[in-house]
Amino acid sequence: MSVHKWCKVLIVDDELLIRKGIKHSINWEKEGFQIIGEATNGEEALDLIETFRPHIVISDMVMPVMDGVELTKAIKEDYPQIEIIILSSFGDFNYVRSTFQLGISDYILKPQLEGADLLKTLKQAAYKIPGVVLVDNSGGDVTVSIENIIDRVMTGFGLDEDPGLIGNIFTHSHFCLLGIDIRAHTNHKKSMIRPLIEEIEERVKSDFTHIEIHRLPVNLNIMAFMFNFELNQLHSIKEFIKMLSMSLTFVDTKVGWALTEPFIDFLELKQVYQEKLLPLIQYHFYLPDTLLMIYDEIPSVRQVNEPFQLTKFTKLFQRQQFEAAFLYLEAYIEDLAHQYTTDEFSFKSLVGNIIFNVTILFGNMENNSRSLEEEKYSYISSIEGALNVKEALSLLDEFLTKAKAAIELTLTNPNQNNMKKLLDYINENYAESLNLTDMGKKFHYNPSYLSNYFSENNNQSFSEYLKQVRIEKSIELLQKEEVSIAKISMLVGYSDHSYFCRVFKSSIGVSPSSYRRQYSSTKKRGK
Repeated sequence: MSVHKWCKVLIVDDELLIRKGIKHSINWEKEGFQIIGEATNGEEALDLIETFRPHIVISDMVMPVMDGVELTKAIKEDYPQIEIIILSSFGDFNYVRSTFQLGISDYILKPQLEGADLLKTLKQAAYKIPGVVLVDNSGGDVTVSIENIIDRVMTGFGLDEDPGLIGNIFTHSHFCLLGIDIRAHTNHKKSMIRPLIEEIEERVKSDFTHIEIHRLPVNLNIMAFMFNFELNQLHSIKEFIKMLSMSLTFVDTKVGWALTEPFIDFLELKQVYQEKLLPLIQYHFYLPDTLLMIYDEIPSVRQVNEPFQLTKFTKLFQRQQFEAAFLYLEAYIEDLAHQYTTDEFSFKSLVGNIIFNVTILFGNMENNSRSLEEEKYSYISSIEGALNVKEALSLLDEFLTKAKAAIELTLTNPNQNNMKKLLDYINENYAESLNLTDMGKKFHYNPSYLSNYFSENNNQSFSEYLKQVRIEKSIELLQKEEVSIAKISMLVGYSDHSYFCRVFKSSIGVSPSSYRRQYSSTKKRGK
């Protein structure tokens, strides 16, 4: 029977402060324990258990996704040798009782969680595990000290040690971070995680014998290493990482790699990880064919002319100018898909919001939109789970294709087709003196019938819609300095300049001249 140097511990709790409190309540390495990871729920814990095989699991009772009871059942079924310590609140006793029946080692009340009690409970659990002999490491093994220091800096707890000792611990002048995104494996090929981690660690450490390398305690989706090196070794590091990233391809999935620029101050470790490494890794969502992101070798960002205006898209849709609406939407999404500095969550949220709003707009057309309505959440969910922008855009394109086909069917309805002709005529002739009588003659309707027909099929009266179109066109013209307000009044169908100004202010809240000044001022500040 082999004897383990460390008793490995996994912490499972959905509250970050609780996990941090546990991690820093005792000197783990000194007492012979080693924290091998953290999880926020039972499912994450099982992934980590499969990868790192801890001896002891400290778990909360009440968690999302999978709670402490279900986790205990799963552990005892697949890993009966693992000891489990349950954390509970005063009101959880019935839950705790059920876990004792499943074979947990002990439980600790959260309000009474203190370092001494936790250490006592851990040691009692460790004594039950064959092959685990707690070693007194108070002599100060330097490797353990480095791991502890890295962990404290990464979690924001600071250092107990004299900061001056950092120079003695890390012997080289510069640091940089290597990040490896393995989400594709954690989601689809969990059996590949362990060999992936082992091979990467072995290759990195064996090829860099003159450079110090340490694994960072981050999360299951990202592997991260800190390199401590001399600046003249940077080129060699880059070339090796390029070679390694090309050679380590698993099954049909490539992992995403990222290398940060060098930094000097070790205490900036957490900041560099959050502000430099994570954004580089995120760029893989937009650039999935770029295997390795190196800080000074990434492509330039395409600029987006203006943010997406949902109001503009909605109004085009309501006027049944569907082709213009979809062209506007697709052009913007195409631009945004090349904005790799945009947060992945923001991109997915925007695309999901578009699907949601298209479905609502389609439903307002009083047609059978049941198919789109039923599928919208499925599309939104799939987009949220997309691993890269290509997957997300493919899903959006599929949805829009269905929406366009449904619109074509809707427009074969005589009522909708006639309504589109009316709207198109107004959009093309708003500068003329339009009224219900003239429109009735043009389209062979009684003015009274036309008024009711328009309101019932467009959710707006004729006069309201005409005013809306004219005000929107006037806003476009006001943004051009060379056109006078008096001329704009004539161009949008108002022969009386004063009346135009009153209508504009009642609709927008400011006069045309005030709007132009505000727009001009905002535009100058944006330059």
